[in-house]
Amino acid sequence: MDLRRELDTAVELARRAGERIRGFHGAGIAVDRKEDDSPVTEADREANALIVGGLAAAFPGDAILSEELPDDGSRLGRERVWMVDPLDGTKDFIRGREGFSVMIGLLAGATPALGVVYQPIGDKLYFATRAGGAFLSQGGGAPARLHVSDVREPSQIRMVASKSHRTETIDRVRAELGISDELNVGSVGLKLGLIAEGLRDLYVNPAGHSKLWDACGPEAILVEAGGRLSDVRGAPLDYRGHELGNRRGLIASNGILHDEVVRRLGSLFPGGTTRE
Repeated sequence: MDLRRELDTAVELARRAGERIRGFHGAGIAVDRKEDDSPVTEADREANALIVGGLAAAFPGDAILSEELPDDGSRLGRERVWMVDPLDGTKDFIRGREGFSVMIGLLAGATPALGVVYQPIGDKLYFATRAGGAFLSQGGGAPARLHVSDVREPSQIRMVASKSHRTETIDRVRAELGISDELNVGSVGLKLGLIAEGLRDLYVNPAGHSKLWDACGPEAILVEAGGRLSDVRGAPLDYRGHELGNRRGLIASNGILHDEVVRRLGSLFPGGTTRE
């Protein structure tokens, strides 16, 4: 599958959206609330319009699912679906932090085929295509190929967890696995990017609040780097169903640890997720 045009387009749009977002960063931007009470800003809306408009113009036959647009169901009958989070980590963005990103993924068939995650602050670009490898470019430099860590022992895990949504459940996860090393980051895409880089080994989000657009692009990158993403029961995410939410949470790892982590956390999440 040749996705060079798709990748070039997604990278260009992510960078342009990131530049637009950067202009709002630290400027005391007004914050509105969506129906689910999650925050949204003019930066989210402008980045969304830029990305969705660009994808629709370049690939008119593809469906587009974005966090900032209603799901009209058209994606269910399409082979290719773009999944967009124009500003992931909005809470970090609002607070003037750096842990936010632009995320674009392409679903082809049942699994992600392309992923782009761009962190505007620091000009950090993760990207991957199916069977093409995962790469990181920083500051416009030459891309470096990514590979996950070779950590095998749970007690050696370097965990990455949410900065804005962290709950006491993560303390229970750490206790069960014997983890002492934890880093907190806002964007899901940046968390999985750190695992793809081999700088972190595990991310656990049992709350069930994330959506398909949070996972699609980052999963493409993580898998191409040798890692794995699943729900908390170890099952693949369902990108083709009617449900937008990842109701059974997320576990991302370097792949080596995955089955053992799922097994050991099973007693913590007997229903597959938490209400937190």
